[in-house]
Amino acid sequence: MFRKKKRCVIYPKDIQLLTGRSIRHAQEVIAKIRRLLNKGPEQYITVSEFSSFSGIPEEKVMEYID
Repeated sequence: MFRKKKRCVIYPKDIQLLTGRSIRHAQEVIAKIRRLLNKGPEQYITVSEFSSFSGIPEEKVMEYID
């Protein structure tokens, strides 16, 4: 049996599905997290970073992106 691998990064589409907001809003959230964490545009945002920022428990986030 193959076990499905879990992702550790989050994308704007994931945030859109979680929040019900537009893709543009999700992109702005990613940009805001990057600024707060001093990350460059080529660096990823992890699920735990998004969870800390949004207040949504990491387990709930993982339910939506799996």
